[in-house]
Amino acid sequence: MIAARESGNFDVIVIGSGMGGMAAAAALSRVGQKVLLLEQHRILGGQTHAFSRGAFRWDVGVHYLSDMDPDSHMRELLDWLCDTPIEFVPLGSIYDYVHIGSSEPLSLSRPFEAQERDLKDRFPKDGEAIEAWTKALRAGREAMFKIFPSRAMPKIAGDVLDWWNRRSRAKWVARTTKEVIDDITDNPELAAVLSAQWGDHGGRPGRASFAMHALIAGAYLPSGSWFPIGGASAFAEHIIPTITKNGGEARAGVRVESLLFEGDTVVGVRTSDGEEIRANVVISDIGARETIDTLMPDNIGQEDWTAEIRALPSSIAHFDLFLGFEGDIEAAGATKANHWFYPSGETDLVWTDAPDSPPPQLMVSFGSIKDPSHKPGTKQRHTGQVLCWTDWSTVDQWAGKSHEERGEDYEEFKRRVEDHMMAQFEQRFPELAKLVVYRELSTPLTTVSFTGHRKGAFYGLDGTPERLMCDGLRARTPIPGLFLAGQDVACHGIPGALWGGLLSAASVNPKVLGRFRS
Repeated sequence: MIAARESGNFDVIVIGSGMGGMAAAAALSRVGQKVLLLEQHRILGGQTHAFSRGAFRWDVGVHYLSDMDPDSHMRELLDWLCDTPIEFVPLGSIYDYVHIGSSEPLSLSRPFEAQERDLKDRFPKDGEAIEAWTKALRAGREAMFKIFPSRAMPKIAGDVLDWWNRRSRAKWVARTTKEVIDDITDNPELAAVLSAQWGDHGGRPGRASFAMHALIAGAYLPSGSWFPIGGASAFAEHIIPTITKNGGEARAGVRVESLLFEGDTVVGVRTSDGEEIRANVVISDIGARETIDTLMPDNIGQEDWTAEIRALPSSIAHFDLFLGFEGDIEAAGATKANHWFYPSGETDLVWTDAPDSPPPQLMVSFGSIKDPSHKPGTKQRHTGQVLCWTDWSTVDQWAGKSHEERGEDYEEFKRRVEDHMMAQFEQRFPELAKLVVYRELSTPLTTVSFTGHRKGAFYGLDGTPERLMCDGLRARTPIPGLFLAGQDVACHGIPGALWGGLLSAASVNPKVLGRFRS
């Protein structure tokens, strides 16, 4: 355990209040550390926060969650982090619908056996391939779980563990989703269905490690999908009090400008208003690349480590169209399950030429009907989202400019993107489109503004085989006093960020490991 310096008011400073930062801060608070959590945005919670427009309220980064059944180890760990437990509601046996080209939609249900049956009903000639896919999902998940412990270990111990698991790493981690699927089937429609949920982790099938895909796509099969009662903001509402009641603080609207160093050791942070805050440990939850590029001086050394991190690509960016409805949206076609659309049948595509053509894919989610605490009122107000994955190049010309500097051409760009997305939604849900009374578009520039993620990368670093096998992505960095948390340490999504926070906390204080053993 790393002891606190007498000169500091806090034992640990955590930069960023996303799921990883909150998890790390709460875990260390639970084992007696005095923690300061800093967030640049005015609202705590990172991508788990919500925002409102009048009577409408949207969850930004939560559309469904896995591993939240009461008996899961993940749920047990989350309950330990919370001052009072978050309540979750199951979303039913069907958690996704996949729409490939003009074919009838295919429902994806739990558990493994049910999904196999659904797939065999649609593809009766591909039974062996479907069974092979189920086996691959299980094996890929296991391979990914073997990676997590090495992220919290000293490098030499982690290297030994990685060597021990080298065969599973080579078979499942080092190959892409597309490579594994191509070995299993030559049926293009079945291949499209198997890769369709890649947006849950942001890794395109031709680039993403299959182990990452298996971990996240397969996570819904044991116990289905879940949604927090009260929406995404429930995470901050239940976790932050754990920090404050144990002597720590959580401050929103505070931007960390740089790390403080004494020699080669991190000893605190400097905020944008000039305040210097010292602590023996600093944990960054803003992303590995972002930590290096925005918080560290150029001459700190560790060139091999920084080069290794900088060589890893960012994940995809996205457009998000927030919709407000008035009326009975379930009668008009809304479901608790999400919808994945691929009009051409091709899944390995992002919207690179927006807004000059329609988007090649979209995901639709109706958040308000998933949350039993939502009160639609007499006007039956509900919310939904339409997401399209895109490339940073679509907005790069306006990067680094203020809203005023972007000018009318950016506003016209947004209008055209929004019109394309709305047209696609109306084509798919004509009755629902009639109930839309409000709409608002966010772009990759919005993601940068609220999260600071490079190139609007919603999922941080891309989940490529190179990223998963990168020695530099450990919770304990080679810079004394500096640790990493969040998605980049473990894997993508809210559960992945939670794991990344816990691994970071365990690297700082071994007492946290007691929760993993219990």
